[in-house]
Amino acid sequence: MKQIIVIGAGITGVCCAEWLRREGWSVTLVDRVVPGDPAQTSYGNAGLLARNAIIPVSVPGLLREVPKKLLDPDSPMFLRWSYLPRLLPWLVPFLRNARPDRFQRAVAALSAMTADSVEQHLAMAKDTGAEKFIRTGEYAFLYRDRASFAHDDAAMALRQAHGFEYELRDRARLLEDDPNLGPDYTFAAVFKDHGWITDPGGYVAALAEHFVNSGGRFELGEVVEIKPGPRPSIILQGGREMSAEKIVLAAGVWSRKLVRSMAQDINLESERGYHLFLKGANIQPPFPYMIADAKFVATPMDTGLRCAGIVELGGLEAGPSLAPVELLRRRILQVYPELRWDSEEIWMGHRPTLPDSLPAIGNAPKADGVIYAFGSQHVGLTIGPLVGRIVAGIAADRRSNLDLTPYLPDRTWT
Repeated sequence: MKQIIVIGAGITGVCCAEWLRREGWSVTLVDRVVPGDPAQTSYGNAGLLARNAIIPVSVPGLLREVPKKLLDPDSPMFLRWSYLPRLLPWLVPFLRNARPDRFQRAVAALSAMTADSVEQHLAMAKDTGAEKFIRTGEYAFLYRDRASFAHDDAAMALRQAHGFEYELRDRARLLEDDPNLGPDYTFAAVFKDHGWITDPGGYVAALAEHFVNSGGRFELGEVVEIKPGPRPSIILQGGREMSAEKIVLAAGVWSRKLVRSMAQDINLESERGYHLFLKGANIQPPFPYMIADAKFVATPMDTGLRCAGIVELGGLEAGPSLAPVELLRRRILQVYPELRWDSEEIWMGHRPTLPDSLPAIGNAPKADGVIYAFGSQHVGLTIGPLVGRIVAGIAADRRSNLDLTPYLPDRTWT
């Protein structure tokens, strides 16, 4: 049986490992923490299976808007100014990718990855303990009024052009589903056929448990180096070496360090995201809401209400900031003025983002036996199972029915 090592046990790595196992590989999954641990980015996301999340952060006109966004205390964009000099090599091409032609290419490439995400998750979780965490239903973009919705015309038109239809609802219709909705929000665009995960950490842990119970292997340890070659290997902290026919690098934003261990580099940066999880909340939305003017998602979960989103550029090393969490707390109380909760969890994680907002998926350039599977920015949970299928095909040298050109690791970033 052919052996393969998958580095990273978040949603992407677990899905890669499980699809490879299903295709007959002997798979070892390696991470410094157990699957579902709060240290993983997969733990703290909004839980949304966001089929329509095809609009990257770098949109046409962003450069003109950045100064205003950074100075507005109600803006969901934050920057640690001390990190700016280190950020510039990523930030400049990121802003260049807001050019209309590049933006349109990114939208099309994201749509190809997200469109069937609910079906991909159902197939991945079928007959596993993870099945119980999946809910399917509607997903609403919530606006203060119809005029606010009109500001999103271009993005909504793009979603429609890619097959994502929506229904407009006024306040009277919204209150039929959600009588607790505060008076500040009176209009919504509601998408059908979406889904969400009621406990993202539990979901990843359950998928990993099924993987191990079905013959896969999990190794707890930190990978510090990758040695490519005809039979590539990894070096763990402490010096232990493990080898296999192939290695999959799916370590999220921490993948860059391991790319550098192969004397290469890739322009990967962290978009720091936050969640405020209100445990025992007395109010839950009937389905996930994107609070459009605040750019965060409010998702009903098993034990409370999760508010997740925000973009903060500040690297991997700095601790959490207070302002993003305060913004989430302030804005969810505008949605639900009568909201109360028993306790709260505050979390920060690192979305792995490349300058064109597309993941790196494919054989590593100039690194025999290594496959890249990272860089899924805001849609890591959404596209995890599909990335796993694609990686299994790449490992088997099988031609994909999806054009993988936009995601190739050696593409041009600028």
